[in-house]
Amino acid sequence: MRTKDSMLVQIGTLLVATSAIQLANGFFGTFFSLRVITEDFGAVMTGLVLSSYFAGFTLGALRCTRIIERIGHIRAYAGFAGSVATATAVMPLLIQSVPWLVLRAVVGFGCAGIFVTTESWLNAKAAPSERGRVFATYMVGTFLALAVGQLLISRIQIESAAPFSVIVAAFAMALVIVSTARAEPPQVSTAPRLPYGQLSRAAPIAVAGCGLSGLVSGTFYALVPAWMQGEGIERATIALFMLVAVLGGLAFQVPVGRLSDRFDRLVVLSALSLGFAATAVALAVRPRSLPAVLILAAFLGGFMSTLYPVCVADAHDRMPADRVVAVSSRLILVSGIGSVLGPLIGTSLMAHFDIDGVLYFMAAAVLVLAMVAGAGSAVTKAPRHLERPFDILPPQPTLFSHDPLGASTESSHPNTFADDRSSR
Repeated sequence: MRTKDSMLVQIGTLLVATSAIQLANGFFGTFFSLRVITEDFGAVMTGLVLSSYFAGFTLGALRCTRIIERIGHIRAYAGFAGSVATATAVMPLLIQSVPWLVLRAVVGFGCAGIFVTTESWLNAKAAPSERGRVFATYMVGTFLALAVGQLLISRIQIESAAPFSVIVAAFAMALVIVSTARAEPPQVSTAPRLPYGQLSRAAPIAVAGCGLSGLVSGTFYALVPAWMQGEGIERATIALFMLVAVLGGLAFQVPVGRLSDRFDRLVVLSALSLGFAATAVALAVRPRSLPAVLILAAFLGGFMSTLYPVCVADAHDRMPADRVVAVSSRLILVSGIGSVLGPLIGTSLMAHFDIDGVLYFMAAAVLVLAMVAGAGSAVTKAPRHLERPFDILPPQPTLFSHDPLGASTESSHPNTFADDRSSR
């Protein structure tokens, strides 16, 4: 009983610490988009600075496992959180494009390390019979913390150094919570490697979908708040818009997950892509009254946040179960490349065609995915969903590497919401 209570305390500690980090991260993403625009670095450098977080996160997701294997979970968590806090604290002291590009990449790398460390720790500590509930709590906490982070936008002066101090305080608090907890770090193991080309041959549509999902989500979260501020929209309204988009993502997860586990995932992916494209076009052409925009924001966030997990689930359906870690890492790489390219392309388009050009660009990219997925479902046989059900993933392109240290490859997978899979 004492062992179980200790395990629950460890899990609860990680969930509280990660919620604090996600609150800060949700606020940081929107705040930084607004702040970069006020600094007027120019279109090219603005795009590079906004993209650097995704580049750092992608690199971190691919490399941090080795760091965790070498120094252990607690010290790795402390190192990643400390690097984020340090980079954030330096930012208001060096308000220039190149230093911010480097520092924002460091933040992305550290955030990736924190999330991979947390997920691998949860996988190892949660009992198999409780992993679904643990990860359900984890993901709901993630969505809610990201949503609450948006509300801070209207309550703080973004031109000052105060937002950076708030973010540093949140990461430092998480670092204190984890480093002072009485915790026994889990064992680590080396995951099998995946040869390049194997995944793209087995699941080409899923790979393309992950890239396009990263492209549109990176574009949305980096550029839409910046454009709204440039149009003179009140920050309270910007915060509300982003909040609704995040909550829309939360609302779509369970129903889309059930559809994805019941029907051909490529059909579901095609429908989601069509829905996103139609919503993006509607945002561009409809009169922008606040009630209409908020409704569209909820649908846009919902469609956007479910594209990636459906692609991930389809890729795992088509790959051996013992390659789950390697497949997740490879898909993170593909999505990260898309997330880096999105703000770069979108910034250029916004300079010439305003936000409508960005919305049409996102719609066109995902429309291609809809056609490819629809065609793929017609010519290929859908695999059975036995080994890898739908996983709920966060609404931002801060994509997690599920089960990153190979903690479990059991048929009862962690971090899923599908019920009673054994009946299928």
